[in-house]
Amino acid sequence: MSLTTRIGKHFDDSAQLKLQSKKVLAKPIAEASQAMVNCLMNDGKILICGNGGSAADSQHFAAELINRFEVERPGLAAIALTTDTSVLTSIANDYDYNQIFSKQVRALGMDGDILIAISTSGNSPSILDAIQAAHERNMPVVALTGRDGGKMTELLTSEDFHICVPAKSTARIQEVHLLALHCMCDAIDHLILGGE
Repeated sequence: MSLTTRIGKHFDDSAQLKLQSKKVLAKPIAEASQAMVNCLMNDGKILICGNGGSAADSQHFAAELINRFEVERPGLAAIALTTDTSVLTSIANDYDYNQIFSKQVRALGMDGDILIAISTSGNSPSILDAIQAAHERNMPVVALTGRDGGKMTELLTSEDFHICVPAKSTARIQEVHLLALHCMCDAIDHLILGGE
């Protein structure tokens, strides 16, 4: 297989998965978006966490809420829990890496805020701890996972939203996670601002 053929296969696989995912993910994405708008309109905030590539997605989503997505609007309250290196390293050093997000959720999260928890496998211990902390704070969770949802599935309640990408490849799951986050940005703007 030539290198260009190999690259083309990645494009094909990604496109096929996105079309397949549309059937199962459009509804939970819409429901999560409505919940986030309700949260934001009631002076709540969105907390977002993930590790590795999912940490980058957390920061990306927070930036698009605080700054803007595709239309001009006032900033929306969002915090990526992945960005403060002093907080992250002190928690990891003094306690345990698995608590890097849960301690922040307990400190910053309030009743009615929302946690977006991103893990391609659904098994990341730091994300599992963050979900438990969010539930202690009466915060709904928007879980972005892949494969079978992993251990996160067991922690989610009827108040939560599960966006589980039907794929096994981490790269493909992350690509759909980014599309889902962009869909949520667009839906939030549409619900707040109206228009086409």
